[in-house]
Amino acid sequence: MSILLIEAFYGGSHKQLIDLLQRNVEDCVAYTLPAKKWHWRARTAAIYFMQAVPVSGSYRVLFTSSVLNLAELAALRPDLATLKKILYFHENQLVYPVRKNQERDFQYGYNQVLSCLVADVVVFNSAFNMESFLTTIGTFMKLIPDYRPKDLEKIIRPKCQVLYFPINFPDVKRFFTDDKHSYFSEKTVVEEARNPERCLSENEDSTLVKRLTKNSDSDQEPGSCKKISATCQEVPLNPPGTPQELNRKEESESTVPYHEEDKEQPTFDPCGKTGGMVEKCDGLTNQQRPLRIVWPHRWEHDKDPEAFFKTLLKLKEKGLNFQVSVLGETFSDVPDIFTEARKDLDACVSHWGYISSKEEYFKALCEADVVVSTAKHEFFGVAMLEAVHCGCYPLCPNALVYPEIFAAEYLYSTPEQLFKRLQNFCKRPDLVRKHHAKVANAETKHQYRFLS
Repeated sequence: MSILLIEAFYGGSHKQLIDLLQRNVEDCVAYTLPAKKWHWRARTAAIYFMQAVPVSGSYRVLFTSSVLNLAELAALRPDLATLKKILYFHENQLVYPVRKNQERDFQYGYNQVLSCLVADVVVFNSAFNMESFLTTIGTFMKLIPDYRPKDLEKIIRPKCQVLYFPINFPDVKRFFTDDKHSYFSEKTVVEEARNPERCLSENEDSTLVKRLTKNSDSDQEPGSCKKISATCQEVPLNPPGTPQELNRKEESESTVPYHEEDKEQPTFDPCGKTGGMVEKCDGLTNQQRPLRIVWPHRWEHDKDPEAFFKTLLKLKEKGLNFQVSVLGETFSDVPDIFTEARKDLDACVSHWGYISSKEEYFKALCEADVVVSTAKHEFFGVAMLEAVHCGCYPLCPNALVYPEIFAAEYLYSTPEQLFKRLQNFCKRPDLVRKHHAKVANAETKHQYRFLS
């Protein structure tokens, strides 16, 4: 085996990437640790892999994520230090949010800087991830009381490049609701004809293998990111009354009038308190069915579930009908807000909790109309892109990585803007269901050539 894959936190997007590489790259072998106790993985994984990875003269490339302290492993295993070492950043610890600044452990960010110094190639999943890391190194090192290192950004930046995370977009049309089937039937969820190099899919095995094994360097300038130049999803011209028209009215408190057909709309309690809207939706028109909102993120504070649930409770207080699915993975420490919100939003809930089956997960996404992020931290956002692939209208903060990927019409700047957008959509869910989201995707023609 010539390509050695090492993952110290084998879960979530880390697992997705390793699994995809294993499926598509010949002559590779992977060694992993379960995605538990992240802090201990970052501290001790190097000594575990020192013993777990057998000595072999056939290795030529070592690929690992930034959870592993690569400097430690290279010191513990001199035979691995001579390989071409590729470090992949799913996230960086220099700007990863902590609830209080004094809680930030200097060691984790410091280890990532050391790993960059040892690596031959440093890869980030977004320009936001790369720039936030590189431009914070100097400030971060000032935490050292004296004898501080200098010019580390200048040393590391030439090794760096941005390669957007490759997502396997499966065919989900069989899960589409009737309204999505009728609208998307003449369109492709991922545009192929105009952008054959689009988002990476598992049907591109041969192309991916060439990218992974081609013995040439990318012509991308090190330490820079190419402008996003291709669209991953197509958007038709927006007719009158589209979400864009509603967005322009956000600054006033006025609401959008209902269609004439709304006059005959049955009267429901907010979220169907008298029996639940899900069971009552059969036979209702596209306009009458309540808006279906999905939040598919980790149940952790950095995703700001408090802001999301606060917005939903305001919608409920306004007497607006909606259904919500709260998906995403849970870990040992679940914020209390989830228990409180489950009780307060009980009648509005379509699904609550992690879905281990990928097929069932995509089915749940396909049943939703709007996908919301309230994240305080996001370096790429696989869940949001998967939801858009399933026909959801995205609403994201105008910050972090989101402006890099999503058009301005899908971004909000304040919690009040998010509330107004969802308020409008609750009143006109038919317009959201007729919209085909535009999502930018970086050129991928150079992806993964660095495995050479």
